[in-house]
Amino acid sequence: MRLKGFPLQEAKSRLAEIQQISESDYAAYIEKAREKIISYHLQHNPFYKKFIGSANTNDWQQLPVMTKKDLQMPLEERLSDSFTIKKVHTGKTSGSSGTPLHYAKDLFCHALTWAGIIDRFGWYGLDFNNSYQARFYGIPLEFVPYRKERLKDRLSSRYRFPIFDLSEKKLSQFLDVFRRKKFDYINGHTSSIVLFAKFLQKKNIKLTSVCPTLTHCIVTSEMLFPDDKQLLELQLGVPVINEYGASELDLLAFTNPDGKFQINSENLFLEVVDDQGVQVPNGTPGTILVTMLYNKAHPFIRYEVGDIGVLDETSTPKKPILKELLGRANDNAVLANGTTVPGHTFYYIAKSGMGTDTVVQEFVITQHTKSDFTLTYVASRELNTDEKNTLEEAFLRYLNTPIAITYERTELLDRSNRGKLKQFISEL
Repeated sequence: MRLKGFPLQEAKSRLAEIQQISESDYAAYIEKAREKIISYHLQHNPFYKKFIGSANTNDWQQLPVMTKKDLQMPLEERLSDSFTIKKVHTGKTSGSSGTPLHYAKDLFCHALTWAGIIDRFGWYGLDFNNSYQARFYGIPLEFVPYRKERLKDRLSSRYRFPIFDLSEKKLSQFLDVFRRKKFDYINGHTSSIVLFAKFLQKKNIKLTSVCPTLTHCIVTSEMLFPDDKQLLELQLGVPVINEYGASELDLLAFTNPDGKFQINSENLFLEVVDDQGVQVPNGTPGTILVTMLYNKAHPFIRYEVGDIGVLDETSTPKKPILKELLGRANDNAVLANGTTVPGHTFYYIAKSGMGTDTVVQEFVITQHTKSDFTLTYVASRELNTDEKNTLEEAFLRYLNTPIAITYERTELLDRSNRGKLKQFISEL
């Protein structure tokens, strides 16, 4: 990063200073940092000044909530004064929420993001630059981007397992690589690693028996269900760490050594709010908003990530805990009886209805109308009538209204260009 001009050492020093702030002084630190970033963008960012309008800037909860739709304009028009495209770090989100976004961070802000990631990996004795990573991620298929990613993998001490083909033949090849290489940890998309664990379970193999150097598994980008976590730890033979982030923002939360999903409070402020943008009590579900406290190049202030979450009742300003991450805010199933069911719940009902000994390896649910759904699944055989009836009874029991399910068995599920698997899709 230093070669690219990112001030990583300066960022590490600033992170260490923030972490030294006492719990009793931490709320004041957050408030001052919020005031500074708002003041900066009101003075130096014409886009944000126009966006905020006549809102009372002295009342935090009166500030407007920012969404991806508010940012659908050329990136150059959203940058602060004195910043240009060539002087910032830029990127583009995958569009898994339905709206892709070009974003920017100033160099110090981006360095602070990486300082935080390095710090969190250090909780588990993992050296981000030197520990050997088994990487379950997507990869661009075009020649030049593909070669660039492969070069980055070699320079970053990681071996990439492309996850667009997760057939049994390919998973067997993955296992052969684990036999040959001395990996320190696994990092990648949750659903892909879960599918690999199911393959290991079928073969009655614990991964550490063939790769004894393996110490941890870090999953990211998708929901981690409790039964999947249990399966991963059993078949991989190592502790599973959950990571929650947003590419346009930062690392948002990371499992701490006590097993709690600790929110990044050093360089961002995360809040959970109701439909009016008012903070809800801890323990209550709501929409997650994030404010980047150090991004001067581009405002992300009370930015709606698109997820529903719950803050733990034990949260403090310095150590906020994400009790539950409940999935995408816009992934809801609207039913014929008028009820609305969060998509993640719909997915969880299906998992429960199938049971632990199901032949289904992974699946996606698509809603077409208020009563018509398709379950697309990967399995060694077709689901039989009894299995379908059991599944439909589970849906009726939980939803209290009948639905029609069409079953489609396939060899592979479609993943996004970054390897993400969107497990519930609404076409309404």
